[in-house]
Amino acid sequence: MQDSPGWLPRLAPHGGPRFLQIADALQAAVMDGSLKPGDRLPPQRHLAAQLDVDLTTITRAYDEARRRNLLEGRGARGTYVAASKVELNPVLDLSMNTPPPPDGVDFDDLLKQGLSQVLMRADNELLMTYHLAGGSDSDRKAGAHWLEPMFGRLDTRQVLVCPGAQAALAALILALTEPGDVILAEPMSYPGLRAAAAQFGRHLIAVEADRHGMLPEMLEQACRRHKPVLVYLNPTLQNPTTITMPKRRREELAGVARRCQVRIIEDDPYWLLADAPPPPIATFAPQQAYYISTLSKCLTPGLRVAFVLIRDPHERERFLAALRSFALMAAPLTAALATQWILDGSAGRLMEGVRNEARLRHRMARDILAGRYSGDGDGLHVWIELPAYWHSSQLARAADSEGIAVTPAEAFATGGGSVNAIRISLGSIRDRGRLQAGLQRLSHLLARRPEAFTAAVV
Repeated sequence: MQDSPGWLPRLAPHGGPRFLQIADALQAAVMDGSLKPGDRLPPQRHLAAQLDVDLTTITRAYDEARRRNLLEGRGARGTYVAASKVELNPVLDLSMNTPPPPDGVDFDDLLKQGLSQVLMRADNELLMTYHLAGGSDSDRKAGAHWLEPMFGRLDTRQVLVCPGAQAALAALILALTEPGDVILAEPMSYPGLRAAAAQFGRHLIAVEADRHGMLPEMLEQACRRHKPVLVYLNPTLQNPTTITMPKRRREELAGVARRCQVRIIEDDPYWLLADAPPPPIATFAPQQAYYISTLSKCLTPGLRVAFVLIRDPHERERFLAALRSFALMAAPLTAALATQWILDGSAGRLMEGVRNEARLRHRMARDILAGRYSGDGDGLHVWIELPAYWHSSQLARAADSEGIAVTPAEAFATGGGSVNAIRISLGSIRDRGRLQAGLQRLSHLLARRPEAFTAAVV
């Protein structure tokens, strides 16, 4: 190869980890043809000298490029650009609401450092045994710190640690309701609520909403008519509609809950990703509301850690008893890692990287989807109302036939009429280029009318 390969990147001081900048440059060169299968790359020491970085950076860059199937080693002969691998029916997944890879953060390094600190400071035997439900004192302290932006200083005894938000939601339903009880929700709501209500024999009834969320007057009517025990709300960057309730609406709903003596489950996974969100509903009705905040949407789902704020000690005990009936505890190792990250500041850096990457992807979606994009540029998903010639389930099937997974409105419906829309998630495709390709393919599909489906006969 040439002494100064044309694909060599100019490393930016604030462009993220250097090894990722080099791996990205390699990938771009392969995609644009500057590097072709079979091309030999410079020896690592040679490249390190050219870029004025240490040898470890180049080793990590090459390892990352191998992980992306860009390079292959041939022993003493060196490292070469790999032949393209043929993907059969590659699916561009726009259906799963997971955080994108954080911008400017080396997640692998963060994970290794965090686990190293946990193993160095903790008793390894304690990390591999049973723990009482609700979390250790350190875990609850971390939970109170995590919730501080929403509520200020909290009594750590009021914060419980759970193995994910779905487990917390299920335990609250079990602790607070009986079979046959009514739970109220918005017409479009988190599918996990519907699954839990059906599994436990609770009745889910939809309450009318507008562009600011559930209507207070309709909630009051539903409370008088159905005598519900719980109201489920997801007030910030709502899943799936992306609506963020304004402060006044939150205050009004809290007032209805107090007057009607109905409790609120406030499931708020996206609050920390939003730009200046209003205070949680639980600040306006502290005795009526149970607040859930998961790390799955702001950091990574693999931690399986969520925090629940319950102020009444007797209700905390009821909640823990319900939780123990199906999930004894959060996994001690991942709970300890979450605690380490929160208390040493790593969680804040990781979340900032997720937030920055999510906003960049929202800008991409807004540009590609043009007038069909709806949202505030925050969070992990976009709600797309469809043209009249497409039905949401029909569009989802057509997208699937073109290798794109999206979620139709029916997956979120709790009753009270249907909405012709789909939700697309922006974080589950790790590579921005593949995300861009998926959004462009979806945009073209939305722009054309559906074709008659003809089944193949063989």
